[in-house]
Amino acid sequence: MYKKSAFLIVPALALAALSFSGAGAMADDNGTTSYQANLGALNGSNATGSVMITLTGDQATVTENVSGLAATFDGAPYPHVQHIHIDAMGTCPGPDADTNKDGVISTTEGGPSYGKIGTTLSTSGDTSDKAALDLKVGGMGASYTYERTFTMNAATIAAMKAGTGVVVVHGLDPATLPAAAQDAKSDLVPSLPLAATSPALCGTLAVSQMAAMPGGAPDTGLTQPVTQSTSATPDVALYAGGGALVMAAGAFLALRTKKTASKQIAD
Repeated sequence: MYKKSAFLIVPALALAALSFSGAGAMADDNGTTSYQANLGALNGSNATGSVMITLTGDQATVTENVSGLAATFDGAPYPHVQHIHIDAMGTCPGPDADTNKDGVISTTEGGPSYGKIGTTLSTSGDTSDKAALDLKVGGMGASYTYERTFTMNAATIAAMKAGTGVVVVHGLDPATLPAAAQDAKSDLVPSLPLAATSPALCGTLAVSQMAAMPGGAPDTGLTQPVTQSTSATPDVALYAGGGALVMAAGAFLALRTKKTASKQIAD
């Protein structure tokens, strides 16, 4: 009796772990799916960030935390335009993307990796590609939290579902660029410096295990500063917590089985 019960513990734990890890990967009963990206630094920006997008039909709630970006531009808070790029490889560019070898991956050089603009993550108004270079509706300053709910276009939704939606935050500190690029003009807007439109953060969106970013609430616009740490992904905490629950359940079952077996032997 003891051996049979103990033998059943292992597949039971494996099934529990499998069910737990897959639970958040599908849409819920309301047709809601969440997508998440950790934003990594590009062009030596040393910035960090994370994005959560909760999608129900064509209604998207976006919550984003970033920090470590360029702080000021011409004496004012630095405007960081940001977008969901689509219809390419669905990846962030590597060093080889710097085809002209000036030490900076420009927006167009990164294009083959992350694609064209599908949605502008603007703080107000238009969210289409037409608002892509509107500095007035970009994220402002070195650190900020972006929260907004809006209607997302079909092309961006399709890219997210296909795993090729990429969030890119633009805007570098010109002083941190290599000497050859500090005075270069933007490949998109020649009246601006290259630093102003080059990518600083990038991350590919993937289906998330969580329905919302911890501490985030649907809203519109932008708040400062970031108060939430982005050093660890929500998935890490989720899996860690789930693993602890599964291990605790297994330990309890094993202990109870052992006591039952001991009692039977004694009888």
